[in-house]
Amino acid sequence: MSDHVADVLVVGGGPAATWAALKAAGAGASVVLADKGYCGTSGATAAGGTGVWYVPPEPAAREAAMASREGLGGYLADRRWMSRVLDETYARMNELADEGRYPFPTGPDGRPLRNGLQGPEYMRRMRIRIRRAGVRILDHSPVTELLTDADGAVAGAAGYRRQAGDPYRVRAGAVVLATGGCAFLSGALGTNTNTGDGALFAAETGAELSGMEFSNSYGIAPEGTSVTKTAFYSFATFYREDGEVLEGAASQGGRSAIAGELLTGARVFARLDRADATAQAAMRLAQPNFFLTFDRLGIDPFTDRFSVTLLAEGTVRGTGGIRITGDDCATSVPGLYAAGDAATREEICGGFTGGGSHNAAWAMSSGSWAGAGAARYARALGSGRAAFRPVTGAGGAGLRPTGGAGSAAGSEEARELVRLVQEEVLPYDKNYLRRGPVLTGALGALDEVWAQVRSLRGEGAGLVKVRQAAAMTAHARWMYASALARTESRGMARRLDHPGQDPAQHHRIVTGGLDRVWTRPAELVA
Repeated sequence: MSDHVADVLVVGGGPAATWAALKAAGAGASVVLADKGYCGTSGATAAGGTGVWYVPPEPAAREAAMASREGLGGYLADRRWMSRVLDETYARMNELADEGRYPFPTGPDGRPLRNGLQGPEYMRRMRIRIRRAGVRILDHSPVTELLTDADGAVAGAAGYRRQAGDPYRVRAGAVVLATGGCAFLSGALGTNTNTGDGALFAAETGAELSGMEFSNSYGIAPEGTSVTKTAFYSFATFYREDGEVLEGAASQGGRSAIAGELLTGARVFARLDRADATAQAAMRLAQPNFFLTFDRLGIDPFTDRFSVTLLAEGTVRGTGGIRITGDDCATSVPGLYAAGDAATREEICGGFTGGGSHNAAWAMSSGSWAGAGAARYARALGSGRAAFRPVTGAGGAGLRPTGGAGSAAGSEEARELVRLVQEEVLPYDKNYLRRGPVLTGALGALDEVWAQVRSLRGEGAGLVKVRQAAAMTAHARWMYASALARTESRGMARRLDHPGQDPAQHHRIVTGGLDRVWTRPAELVA
């Protein structure tokens, strides 16, 4: 096993992780970043492009930006956090232009347009920036568990280096989890590393999660493809196979009609026929990767009808995640911080999807705060503490079986577990069009999967796959337990058996636990 020591360990390799590493290093901390893939190319942002919640500091504009999502999110967002994120995002985007030399386009008036980013270029520059800041990057090095000290504080992590074929360990003063959300290997673009690992690691140390019921996000994609850039479908008309308009179908507020039609076995078609020439040109400029699929297939999406599907995006575009307890994105466990899609985004989105723009703003803001906070925490521990305090692995399912030695497991066993989880979370009539009895049945099936995972012991490269399966199973159980606890429809957590919004449930739902999942209401802070 190779050993590393750092003040701060960042787990992940996307925007939140790189901003965390950059700000921790800027605060004088030694930093190691461990990515499951290759930092700068892995994750949802690097695979495409994204809008950014970038709003100039003008009172009317800021007020409109905050008000625009409050109702959609069930009034669960926090305006203080919204204001903080708007300020931080404005500063970080300007920093990206000035110090990162990101080539923002300019508008007709000559002003730079800073409300969007091309993912590949953005992440290429972020990798360069953190390397120049002295961050040590461990590529292709998935973490498999966190380490804790005798007091229960997080003290590093252990993992597996895919290319070297060896385990490794990083002892650290503090850890930032920026591992992304969980899309359950649905095939959505860039989400193959988003298996909910960070949430599992956090829960194993005693951390809580919040907003996990807001996890039934499904993105629209051309059938047989992976690009779920849903914003442009606001210009679409949706059609049945016979060419008739599919009534009620829409990008926002009408995906249930699409899901219902697909559940009958019929196909659904779309055409972006409500975009005029000016909008078409602007769309191609803003998100060229959206059109790449169409260009390769010889489809003009503005004039041709094309079949579409819905791909699960879980907590990647949902808002649930690790609960944060402080302005520096600390969790309830000492030494552990969470950022980006691994953390709950309820603070700025409430119960509605952050889409690309809000999630992108949250990633750079929470990453920056978490990195700086982790550096302060590590500095307060004192020099050399990370290297010498005794540590213990916190991992359980798929790593340390209950009831004895357990059964050895590898990639084949992991694939079967993933299949069982997907059977409960990908179907529209289970996770999207939710009903209490169906949720209860699915949760029961997932509890059985969890019991299987708890009896397994992953080995070598197979350990990574088994732990991913464990993370997806845990994620799904927290999702459905929280969905059952919210007996109303609020934000994206809609219940067909409870279609109305209940004023008595104007609270967040916190969840946690592993062998026994629990939930409790959490009142909003005034």
